[in-house]
Amino acid sequence: MAAPGENLRINGDRLWDSIHEIAGIGPGIAGGSNRQTVTDEDSEARHLFRKWCEEAGCTMGLDQMGTMYARREGTDPDALPVMVGSHLDTQPTGGRYDGVLGVLGALEIIRTLNDLDIRTKHPIEVVNWTNEEGTRFAPAMMASGVFAGVISQEDAYAKTDAEGKRFGDELARIGWRGEEEVGARKMHAFFELHIEQGPILEAEGRDIGVVTHGQGLRWIECTVTGKESHTGSTPMPMRRNAGRGLAQITELVHAIAMDNQPNAVGAIGHIDVHPNSRNIIPGKVVFTVDFRSHELDRLNAMVERLMAEAPPLCDGIGVSFEAEIVGQFDPPAFDETLVQSIRDAAERLGYSHKDIVSGAGHDACWVNKIYPTAMVMCPCVDGLSHNEAEEITKEWSTAGAEVLFHAVLETAGVAG
Repeated sequence: MAAPGENLRINGDRLWDSIHEIAGIGPGIAGGSNRQTVTDEDSEARHLFRKWCEEAGCTMGLDQMGTMYARREGTDPDALPVMVGSHLDTQPTGGRYDGVLGVLGALEIIRTLNDLDIRTKHPIEVVNWTNEEGTRFAPAMMASGVFAGVISQEDAYAKTDAEGKRFGDELARIGWRGEEEVGARKMHAFFELHIEQGPILEAEGRDIGVVTHGQGLRWIECTVTGKESHTGSTPMPMRRNAGRGLAQITELVHAIAMDNQPNAVGAIGHIDVHPNSRNIIPGKVVFTVDFRSHELDRLNAMVERLMAEAPPLCDGIGVSFEAEIVGQFDPPAFDETLVQSIRDAAERLGYSHKDIVSGAGHDACWVNKIYPTAMVMCPCVDGLSHNEAEEITKEWSTAGAEVLFHAVLETAGVAG
């Protein structure tokens, strides 16, 4: 399909104003957002989004997971839609841009097409996926996971929050559980715009990240078992300190990640120490190792090395080691044709760009399993995200949305 001309630009001021207007719903305590999934605040933001979409001439669809689809018709009644979007839910102490930029950047495409009186061959649908963050109800990327067939809707409905409330019940309570079967809506392609959530683009002075892959991950829950005993009266040579096992494996995880550079990471996040008393040597430590890479063979090799080297480390200090994989996600490779359309758009518009790997999970990663998918990223200050201090510039949001606009328009086709 013919590429759109470089003179086609979105309204960056309108996009910026919309982002900050919706941030007034569920404001955080430090300038960010607290609009967790299927809360009253989430519902209020959905109502505003629907209002904006209807004002732009779209019809709104809603599926049984609460995912919203704002459709602008194309000229070909048989053409599948080009979908573009992200999510409106946030972390409890989230920023203003994570997810929101992708939804409202997609809406800005519709608004700009209306301004310019451009019709597309394929319909365009702006998508707001439910519960991308997974902070109130695990797992993350829940609705897109159900859409892609990797999470069952029954299991999703049954998930509970810290207060024991079920996801399905809360979705119905706020009035956003639709009738449409999840996954019944087919698509021609999917695009997602997102802030990088990392420091690479800003550090290198690039305007646009062209996402070629997402990182795969492995979560390995490890248990080191020693013997609880008094910290004051147990001789040093006789201690079986599970905490030492944790310390040594922490260094091992770091070494494995460093030996697999670039584009591989590893760390220990969640840790439970038992009995967690000041004057008792830990008898058991349970912790989770998080390994990520966009190369499947490398990712699996990192796990294999941990499993091979951790047990003898622990044996050497008189403690035992057990581990199991409790979470896994193979690295997605995004559609090469769509990825190239993003590169071409950045070049056409005069924006500096760089191929990057997404270090975080996104709805696009699940959609990519069943439909051609690609992602555009813009920088964020210091790479900070999932934090109320998350920040981008209006220029960055405009650049990202313009590249998104051109890639979507090229894929959807300008009607003759």
